[in-house]
Amino acid sequence: MTYILGLDTGGTFTDAAIINAETGTLLAKAKSSTTRHDLSIGLGKAINAAISRVPAEDHHRITRVCLSTTLATNAVVEGMGGRVGLVLIGFDETALQRNNLGTVLGSDPVAFINGGHKSDARPQSVLDLAAIDRFASDQAADISAIAIAGHFAVRNPEHEIAARDRLRELTGLPVTCSHELSSSLGGPKRALTALLNARLIDLLDQQITATDSIIAEAGLKAEQMVVKGDGSLVNAEFARIRPVETILSGPAASLSGAAHLVGKKDAIVADIGGTTTDIAILEDGFPRLSPKGATIGGWSTMVEAADIRTGGLGGDSEVRLIDRGTRGGVLLGPKRVIPLAAAAVNYPRITEWLEEQLQNPVPSNLDARFVIPIFSGEPPSWLTRSEATMARMSLEAGIKPVADLAQTRLAIGAIERLVSRGLLSIAAYTPTDAAIVMGRYDNPDETMNPAAAMMGAQLMARQRSGSGLPQADDGPALASMVLERLTTQTSLALLDSAFAHEGMGENKASSNTILENLMVNASADAHGRETTQKAELVSTSIRLERPLIALGASAACHYPLVAEVLGAELTVPGDADVAGAVGAAAGSIRQRSSITITQPSDGIFRVHAGTGPQDFGAMDAALNFAEQCARDDASAKAEAAGADGISLSTDRQVKLVPLGGDKTLFIEATVHAFARGVA
Repeated sequence: MTYILGLDTGGTFTDAAIINAETGTLLAKAKSSTTRHDLSIGLGKAINAAISRVPAEDHHRITRVCLSTTLATNAVVEGMGGRVGLVLIGFDETALQRNNLGTVLGSDPVAFINGGHKSDARPQSVLDLAAIDRFASDQAADISAIAIAGHFAVRNPEHEIAARDRLRELTGLPVTCSHELSSSLGGPKRALTALLNARLIDLLDQQITATDSIIAEAGLKAEQMVVKGDGSLVNAEFARIRPVETILSGPAASLSGAAHLVGKKDAIVADIGGTTTDIAILEDGFPRLSPKGATIGGWSTMVEAADIRTGGLGGDSEVRLIDRGTRGGVLLGPKRVIPLAAAAVNYPRITEWLEEQLQNPVPSNLDARFVIPIFSGEPPSWLTRSEATMARMSLEAGIKPVADLAQTRLAIGAIERLVSRGLLSIAAYTPTDAAIVMGRYDNPDETMNPAAAMMGAQLMARQRSGSGLPQADDGPALASMVLERLTTQTSLALLDSAFAHEGMGENKASSNTILENLMVNASADAHGRETTQKAELVSTSIRLERPLIALGASAACHYPLVAEVLGAELTVPGDADVAGAVGAAAGSIRQRSSITITQPSDGIFRVHAGTGPQDFGAMDAALNFAEQCARDDASAKAEAAGADGISLSTDRQVKLVPLGGDKTLFIEATVHAFARGVA
C-alpha cells in the first residue's frame, strides 16, 4: 500500500493532502499560510503538518509528492524570471510588435537570423549559422537560457533544431524551441511562449530543488511530480525543461480534485471565492482545455490550460443599488469590498457610525460605506493633487465614513481611483453580510459582527429607488434581495459557460432578456418570493444536463438554491478546502501530439512531422503515417513525463470541400494522439 502527498500553493494558503494511492481515500490534510517571499517555507509547514496526522510507521508509504505551484503564474504576472536570449529565425523586427512580444522581451537580447520556412515547409532562405555563433559569443555570459522561434517552424522545424543544437554546444545553456511547445501556427505567439519558458527555467529549477530538500528533511523518500495547467502530472525533470506548462496549475488541480472528491468525471464546477466565481467544465475527470491557450498577466500564450471562465461575483462583492427606474433592486460586483460584519470586528468604531447614520432622518447613498487606508508614509508622487489630498486625509483619519471624507463628486472620484490603485479599501455591504442577516452564515459570532451586518442592511433598505420609495421594507427584506440576486447572477454565469461550451458564443445567457427574466423569476421562486411576472400563456424552464460541483467557503450557503433554479444535481464536497492538493495527489499523466497534413500541390499530401515534412501520393497513406508519428511522439512525451502503463487514442480531423458529384477538394487534416498513464 502506498500513499501520495499532494501540495497546492495558493495565494493565501498552502494546502497539503495525503491520499491512499490504491483507493483514492483522503487520509490527512493540512493548511499553512503561503509565504510568497519564499514558497518553500509555507510548503515545509504544510508538509510537516500533514504527515504528523499519519502514523509515523506509515510515513515510508509516501512514495510520491505532487506539487501544484503558483510560481510560474506569479512570475509571468509580475514580470520575474531570468535574463534570457531570444533567437528569431526568418522574422524581422516587426515581429516584436505583435502579441506583446517586444513588451515581454524588455531589455533582454534578441537576434534576427536569416532562415525559416514558407507555409509549404520549403526553406525561405538558408540558415545563417555564423550569425548564431556571433550571438552565442556575445550574449552567453549574460543570460541564463535561450528561446528559439523559427518562421513556420511547426511546418518544418529543421532550422530550430539546427540552431538549438549549435547553441547548446556553444553555450551549455538550456535552449527552448517553439515547435516543442506548440504545433499551432502564429510565430510571435509561439515565440512569446518559448520566451516565457526560457525565463522560467531557472526559477522552477530552484523551486523543485527546494521542494526536494524539504521532502528529504521531512524524512520522506518520494519522487516529486508537478501539476501542469491542464491538470495532468509530469515528473520534476520534465517540468524543469518546460516550466511554462505549469502556468495556471492551481485552478486545474482544484478542478481535478473536485472530480476526485465527488467521484464524477463529467460535471460543471463552480468555485466561489471572495472576489470571483470560477467556472469550468470537467470531461473524463479533467478540465476542458482552452482552445486559445492560456492567457496570464495579459499575455496570450500557446500553453495548454484549463478553460476557466472567471466573473466578478463572490461573497465579498459590492452590493450596488439600482436607483433609476421605478422598481429599484440590487446588482452585485464586480468590485470587491470588505464585508461590514468583518470590518466591524477589526474596527469597532464602524458599529457606532452605523448607529449614527440610522438616526439621520434622511438616507444617503454614501451610508454604510467606509474608507480604510492600506498604505503608510507619504502618498506616491505620481498621484494627482486631488488624489494626494484624499490619500493624506484618509491616512490621518485611519478609518472614516465615506460621507465624512467625500462631499463632492471630485472627492468621491479620488477615493475610487485610490481604491483601484491599491492604496485604500472600502468596507461596505456584501452578500456575506446578507447571509449573516438571514441566518445562513456558519458561526458568524466568531469572526463577524452580526449587528453591523443588520444595520448595514437597514441603511441600504431605506435608500430610495427612482420612484422615491424605499428599496425594501426592512433589513431582512434587503438581505433577501441580495441573496436572490446572487442566485440569479450565478445561474446566468453558469448558463453563459454552458452555452459557450456548446459552441453558441459568449455571454448568450446574461445578454438575453428572456433568459434573464427566466432566471429572475426562478430565483424568486427558489427564495420563496411571489413575483408579479407569472407567465399566463407560455411557461419555460431550463436545466443543466451535467451535475454541478460547488467549491468555496460559501458554496454550501449559496449553491443549493442555484441548483434548484437550474434543475441541477448538486454536490458540495466536504473536503473542498483542500481540493487543489487532492487534485495534485490524484492526478495522472496525459500528453498530446498533433500533426498537420497539407496539400501544397494537386496529388501531394505533405505530413508536417516533428522530424521534418514528408510527402505522400495518397491521402490515406499520409493519414496513416501521421497517426503513427503522433502516437510515437505522444507516447515518448508521456514516458519522459514519468508515465507507466501508457494507453493511446487517436482522432482524425479531415477538412474536405465537396465539388459536385463524388469529387472533393482536400483542404487540410490534423491527426491528434493522446497518451495516458499512471505516475
